[in-house]
Amino acid sequence: MALRRDLRNRHIQLIALGGAIGTGLFYGASDSIEAAGPAVIVSYLIGGIVIYLVMRALGEMSVDHPTSGAFSTYAHDYWGDLAGFVSGWNYWFNYIAVSMAELSVVGIYINYWLPSVPTWVSAAVMLVIITAINLLHVKAYGEFEFWFAIIKVVAIIAMICFGLWIMVAGAGGTPATGISNLWTHGGFAPHGLHGIMTGLVVVMFSFGGVELIGITAGEAQDPQRSIPRAINQVVYRILIFYIGAIFVIVALTPWDRIDGKASPFVQIFDQIGIPGAAAILNAVVLTAAVSAYNSGLYSNGRMLFSLAQRGNAPRVLAKVSRNGSPWVGVVVSSIVTAAAVLLTAVLPAQAFGYVMSIALIAAFINWGMVVITQLFFRRRLDDAAIGALRFKMPGAPVTNWLVLAFMAVIVILMVLSGNPAYQIAAGVGPVWLIILIVGWALSRLARRRHSNHHTDGDQIASREN
Repeated sequence: MALRRDLRNRHIQLIALGGAIGTGLFYGASDSIEAAGPAVIVSYLIGGIVIYLVMRALGEMSVDHPTSGAFSTYAHDYWGDLAGFVSGWNYWFNYIAVSMAELSVVGIYINYWLPSVPTWVSAAVMLVIITAINLLHVKAYGEFEFWFAIIKVVAIIAMICFGLWIMVAGAGGTPATGISNLWTHGGFAPHGLHGIMTGLVVVMFSFGGVELIGITAGEAQDPQRSIPRAINQVVYRILIFYIGAIFVIVALTPWDRIDGKASPFVQIFDQIGIPGAAAILNAVVLTAAVSAYNSGLYSNGRMLFSLAQRGNAPRVLAKVSRNGSPWVGVVVSSIVTAAAVLLTAVLPAQAFGYVMSIALIAAFINWGMVVITQLFFRRRLDDAAIGALRFKMPGAPVTNWLVLAFMAVIVILMVLSGNPAYQIAAGVGPVWLIILIVGWALSRLARRRHSNHHTDGDQIASREN
């Protein structure tokens, strides 16, 4: 059986929003604010521009050749077999890490109401629920994610509007705060350019997930129309939501009071003392983590399905249920993600930082391969064919190299940051690439032996006949 094209444009846009507006914004923002101060707004703007270029590179190929394998299929077709293998498995690894990051903070949000419940118990319950949702019909998944994302989007808009009102008029007995917090605690950029660039580490993790648009192309009803619309609309919406939300955070409270013990959104409204607002926001940030994990499990199941179809993964992973769900890939991904439950039990305070850093390195490998693959894609086309492309990446190939240089700078900053989580992640990247290359070589050797075995068997049979 094959995947079904049952995802509409509204599903595709909200799935991408669901993947990108998650823990990186609602919880991880405290780390980026600590690094950059109020100038984290600039970090988000720079990161948004870079991720837009990555998405346009992917969009150019997705519109020309829509497939659920997305960048893995394109890397295989335009770059080579090894690139396709590395891209597919790296993306799966990336979203395993992202999913683990989302799960690792679920317990923190639950503890706001139920402090006696161990964080790993909350993570385990959420794992089971989201796995069940992903085994349903893809249209049902699309509806779940649509409403999950709607809750986040409405909440962020309401929070931005409410925050602006507090700045101008005050609320809950608190006088108008104004926006002086943007510059009165060490300046707008208390740690200078280095702080802005260091803040980009968490910021780029926050943007991870928008590439889900490429994965949905294989199940979109009208990919040539919906993919360009989704990419253009999602990116500017994310920029508005992120920059607007972060502006409210750093304007309402001094940046150096945000301690990361809870979501900065919840912490701010707790400090201001508005009854019920913090509890409502906590429910929203919990929904955000569940939504992002939901998107991650969706993409992982599809990527394993695509890898299995090309012979880069066990064939059993290509099995599709009657509902059109690649159920084996979903279940396997869920079982591996369960490592987050163990990590949360062993390192409840550090789990998010370590997993987030590793996810970012995997995301950089993924994004880097997307923009490089797009260069190979263009090389196969003549000038007339390039001119006929329906959704061209702006500024290519110059913009491709600018994106690659930017990501190299961020990795260097991770190494020099002094943060153990960032440094370990920077070391994991090259090791993971070596493992993938060895895995590809072993899989090709096994395939060659299997082919030779069948050839020898056929020759023996023909002699006997």
